[in-house]
Amino acid sequence: MSKYFQRLHDRSAPPGLEWAILRRLPKALLIGTLIPVGLSVIARLLPPAEDVDPAKAILNVDIFSIATTITVWTAVFTVAIGCIVVVIMKGPAYVADAYPVAHANRPQSSSETGNRGRTAVSPKTEK
Repeated sequence: MSKYFQRLHDRSAPPGLEWAILRRLPKALLIGTLIPVGLSVIARLLPPAEDVDPAKAILNVDIFSIATTITVWTAVFTVAIGCIVVVIMKGPAYVADAYPVAHANRPQSSSETGNRGRTAVSPKTEK
């Protein structure tokens, strides 16, 4: 792969906030998973109120726990993708292969720019 790309003098940006965020993501994922799961466990251990159907209450808490866990996982995964993109973009710069440009050594004529013989009119200045 190195024969296709040439590094540009070890030029790269210093690490920033993205690394601090990446280091905190596993902890956020763990906490964001354990809290809803713990809520579901607590709903099974504590007795429900007398006028509430216990199966329905546990089912509602389980649905809330699953939805919250999936939302937290999605958020953590999205932030991780963003941090990885920033890390890649801050990486070393590479020199791309040059390609010939038709008008590189001479200015563009009016036919090349699409004017087709029209000249640009300069605005008049009032004194």
